[in-house]
Amino acid sequence: MRQSNCNNAIPAPRIILAVDPSLRGTGYAILHNENGKTRVLNYGVIKNPPKLSQEACLVAIHDTLAACIAKFSPEEFAIEAAIYVQSYEIAIILGNASGVAILAAARAGLPVHRYAPRRVKQAVVGHGGAQKQQVGFMVRAMLGLTETPPADAADAIAVGLAHLQVNTALRAQKSG
Repeated sequence: MRQSNCNNAIPAPRIILAVDPSLRGTGYAILHNENGKTRVLNYGVIKNPPKLSQEACLVAIHDTLAACIAKFSPEEFAIEAAIYVQSYEIAIILGNASGVAILAAARAGLPVHRYAPRRVKQAVVGHGGAQKQQVGFMVRAMLGLTETPPADAADAIAVGLAHLQVNTALRAQKSG
């Protein structure tokens, strides 16, 4: 009788919600990874008009991400962490946007993973100083998309790809 080796088991499919937070244009993406192949199930940008109050923007971000979680049932949540900002006011606004996104994930019981912008760009472009259009081009090429996603959505997809890259390496180390 042949016994199976658990270390050689095929990894289960994974669904990741990835977010690039911003008050006026939060990018999000739902990625599905199975057998080393990644595809995008959904992506978009939560666009909040300039006249909308900060509080209303935060509600829109939370509610949209909560709806994505309810619809796609992701198992993991990845978000771009703000490392450098021009002023404390922008830092507070970005922190608020990140906070409500993380709240939506935490309420659903998702593990939260944070990635520095340079790490995200390095994962998809190969260097941490890449421009937004380079990220969009590489996301499109890597996933075989028919069109380049809007910049904020492309950034969210890149966050998800960075998460998969880091997590796949960690899982391989644990099983090896």
